[in-house]
Formats: sequence, C-alpha cells, structure tokens
Amino acid sequence: MSESCVPNAVDQLGRGTALRYDWTRDSVREIYDRPLLDLIFAAQQVHREFHDPARIQLCRLLSIKTGGCPEDCGYCPQSARYDTGVQNQPLMAVEEVRRAAKRARDEGASRFCMGAAWREVRDGRDFDTVLEMVRAVASLNLEVCCTLGMLTDDQAQRLAAAGLTAYNHNLDTSPEFYGRIISTRRYEDRLRTIQAVRRAGITVCCGGIIGMGESDEDRIGLLHQLANLEPHPESVPINMLVRVHGTPLADAELVDALVLARTIATARLLMPASMVRLSAGRNSLSREAVSLCLLAGANSIFVGEKLLTTPNPERDKDDRLLRDLGLQALEHGQGPS
Repeated sequence: MSESCVPNAVDQLGRGTALRYDWTRDSVREIYDRPLLDLIFAAQQVHREFHDPARIQLCRLLSIKTGGCPEDCGYCPQSARYDTGVQNQPLMAVEEVRRAAKRARDEGASRFCMGAAWREVRDGRDFDTVLEMVRAVASLNLEVCCTLGMLTDDQAQRLAAAGLTAYNHNLDTSPEFYGRIISTRRYEDRLRTIQAVRRAGITVCCGGIIGMGESDEDRIGLLHQLANLEPHPESVPINMLVRVHGTPLADAELVDALVLARTIATARLLMPASMVRLSAGRNSLSREAVSLCLLAGANSIFVGEKLLTTPNPERDKDDRLLRDLGLQALEHGQGPS
C-alpha cells in the first residue's frame, strides 16, 4: 500500500474542506488498512477539527415494546423465532416513559432513545402512543431518537411533527454479507426508510454491528455505504455483537477490541462531523479498550443498566472512567444531533 495516498485524503478532511460523499471502496480500504497507531492519530486530529475533545454525549436507550419481533435478524434476542429467554412486554405507558426520560436527563443524558421490537410501524393506537411519547420526551429539552422498524413517508412526517430529533435504522453490515444475517428485510428496505427519514427533516442515526462473522472487507463495505450517504448520518453507532444464547450468532467468534477501534477511527475519518457512538457490546470491553475507542474518535456512549435487553456497564464505572479521562457530558444543543 502506498503511504502517500491515504494521508492526502486525511489531510484534505483535516483542513476543513467540504465533506466527501464520493468515497470508493478502494479509498475506504486504504484508510482502514493503515497501521493502527497512524490511523488513530489521524482520526484524533480530524476529531479535534470538528468536535470538542473534552466532551462526550451520554445517551439512554429504553425498550418501550419488548420481544415478539417477526424478523429473523441473527443477532437479536427479541426475535420471536428464537428462544432467548426474553419476555414479551407490551408497549409502555406514556407517563412511564416520561419518568424514565426525566431520570435520564437528571443523570446527565442529553439524548433519549426509544426502541420498539417491530418489523415496521403500523398506523393505529400504538403508533399514536409513540407520538405521545415523543412529545413528552421532547418537552423535557432532550434530543429524542426512536427505532421502530421500517417507516413510510407519512409516518416519518408525523414523527417529525411530534418533535422527533433522530431516527435510528442501522445498515448492520455490508450489502454482500447482509443476507447471511437477515432474510426477512432487504438492504434496499433499510435505505428506503433512511430516505423517508431524511425527507421528513429528521436527522439520521445509522451504523452497524461488528463481530457477526464478517470479514474486514465487509466492515469496509459497511463504512463505504455509510460514508456515501449524502448527507452523512448525523449519528453513527458502532456496535460490538452481544452474543445471546438462543440466537444463531450465539457462538460467533469474538472480535478483538483493536478491530473495533480501527472501525471507529475509519468512521471518524470518513464522516468527521458525525457523532460516532460506541454502542452495544461495551460491557465486554476493558477500560483501556474503551479509552482507545474514544481516542479513535468515538464521542458518545450509552449509559444505563441495559441497551434494550442486553447488559451495559454500571453507571458508577462509566462515571469513574470519564472522570479519569477528563471528559464531561455534552449538554443538549452543544453538538450535532
């Protein structure tokens, strides 16, 4: 690999020129394949061009409707197709969600995310209740994010009118590997929902999962897809697979934390203005591995005892780590949504 070709791309971004949406697979691969320490150094430089390096956004994610999803996503303990021990729970009450959001805000979170185990949003009483939830959380001066499955244009417009800040809809992996993880939803379906969210004026939260048996080339393919969305997703969650007994990926081979750091650093260089979120799987990482991921350009984490149904680090551990690193919570309105 030529040492001269990648720094030119990195330097171009670091000098504050226009963001790029025309990345080729080869150019993404050249960045991803750089020596790790060089890659992280370059990512941290670009990170400081676009973000306050002393701030990190704290988010809370609440499962507002749990289990019983008809999809066959191989990583998901909420699929009705797998016996994972997850108990189905109906849609929560609006006031219960509002109290949870207020508690999250009081504990330092500036973004509150709500997830429902649905294949797609269906018009009717449940969706009307979700709209009430969005209005209730927005009234607390929090960023409001939802992940509810596939959306139509009309549904996206209604969510926007209710005050939704962002919609999460991950691509999960590369187009080539996608069919080995999910058969009940096409890649194009995911892209169509993202387009509906954009047309409604809602910001996009879109990332993926590593550790599902994919190759480096698949991780490069995912990053290539994300980096060529125009505009870039304002939020890019990078998840490490949480292996859950009963799912098809329960015995997936563990991915080295250095691969996670490499993925995050590449995402930071490709999408420098985005919030890169170190998301699921953090419970399996050491303090040092989390710190390396933050150095690589991640500037957001999810706090709280669970991410939907999977475990997350205890809050006091997170507080100690952030204090030791000299990081402070980003307040609402201080950064990109």
